[in-house]
Amino acid sequence: MSKFTNKIDFAVLITVKNANPNGDPLNGNRPREDYEGFGEISDVCIKRKIRNRLQDMGEEIFVQSEGRYTDGYRSLSERAKNCPELSAALKEKDSEAYAKAACEKWIDVRSFGQVFAFKEKDGGVSVGVRGPVSIHPAISVSPIEIMDLQITKSTNSEPSKDGKRTSDTMGMKHRVEFGLYLLRGSINHQLADKTGFSDEDAEKIKEALRTLFENDCSSARPDGSMEVKKVYWWKHNCPMGQYSSAKVHRTLKVAAKENTERIPGCYEDYEITLENLPGLEPEVYDGI
Repeated sequence: MSKFTNKIDFAVLITVKNANPNGDPLNGNRPREDYEGFGEISDVCIKRKIRNRLQDMGEEIFVQSEGRYTDGYRSLSERAKNCPELSAALKEKDSEAYAKAACEKWIDVRSFGQVFAFKEKDGGVSVGVRGPVSIHPAISVSPIEIMDLQITKSTNSEPSKDGKRTSDTMGMKHRVEFGLYLLRGSINHQLADKTGFSDEDAEKIKEALRTLFENDCSSARPDGSMEVKKVYWWKHNCPMGQYSSAKVHRTLKVAAKENTERIPGCYEDYEITLENLPGLEPEVYDGI
């Protein structure tokens, strides 16, 4: 496997149509939004989807979600304890060897990093890995409109004592009418060198971003309701990068068209421009 050569910055444009992209459990699972009404998809949510896509691509993943585990282990401590390479490093009490073995085995560890902190019965390990791939929360370009829908369940969850049907159970569903979200991120060369993250791994991350919502449908996110429109991929010509990530990300400007007489309701209602940075041209990919 080759090493990671040069710093990478990236940005992704995501559309949401009549879906809940990331519910807030502290707010009745309503779509996340800030105090100014702009929608948000958390970085944790995005990393989960990237992990799922990498897993679909046949990669070994350490942080597997419930219902998607492929090795029979339903907890992180079980997965770590039953890894021979990690067990060997643990016997030698070598934290560096432990981290190196974890990075070599699992792509999400060498990408995003991981804290291995388990109780004595699970090995008593405390090892931290810093990953090179950093993900910002995805923020909507315009304030979002959230529709709240009341729903009912007319089927008994449990048999009633008298055999009669119980009264309907009331509930709520929430959805974003339309939103265009901008996700930003970068891949750091110095941290990639430490974890063994490679150029091949970067290509896999890019493909995961391009196909982010494949196999991700649910009642809150029906198939086709969330779509990756564009992936912008800036690969610098030197390990540390020609420009700061902030400066690179600012070259992508997305704004609602001025002649739009209504609240933006589709991707075409936005104007997207790229400013030029000498010596750094992005590769632009369409989502699937």
